[in-house]
Amino acid sequence: MARELVYTGFMSLDGVVDSPGGKVEGHRSGGWVMETEFVPEAFSLKGEELADTTALMFGRRSYEAFAPIWRDSEDHAAYKDLPKYVVSSSLTDDALIDGWGAITILRSTEDIEKLKQTEGGPIYIHGSAALAESLSDADLIDRYNLLVFPVLLGAGKSLFGRADRPKQQLRLRDSATYSNGVAKLVYDVVR
Repeated sequence: MARELVYTGFMSLDGVVDSPGGKVEGHRSGGWVMETEFVPEAFSLKGEELADTTALMFGRRSYEAFAPIWRDSEDHAAYKDLPKYVVSSSLTDDALIDGWGAITILRSTEDIEKLKQTEGGPIYIHGSAALAESLSDADLIDRYNLLVFPVLLGAGKSLFGRADRPKQQLRLRDSATYSNGVAKLVYDVVR
């Protein structure tokens, strides 16, 4: 049985995943997650994911943004010793951060297909919009864990490409709405 590849992320109602945590990430409206009223139960999905994650996957830019912060974060301590995979054609081994467990560079979708055939549980992709888009187009993502925020951003990085492609059917696994307007949507990809 293949390992499940799960994309998890924060998304605006119009499908933008760009800079949810802050302006430093680049979007002029960055920080939109933090500007939404904090309701603890709206983030319960993140705790469930911590318990379910057996490996992490990042694109190069998200890895470079998250690794130095998450390595030393108490909130992400459970991730420290998990295997991590960075998908990049340009990153070198000497650019990998020390002290954050085993990190492997994957160079192609074929490498990801091989990884999915190994033993183990779910692999979670955080951030990494460009990677998620290419993996979605290659039909490699098995589940989407989305927290959709009540904000329209117009422009920015999207999780899904706009290229003409065959329809991909999704099945709703779980959903909930919260008092701050956030909606949890968990979809399995139907194959």
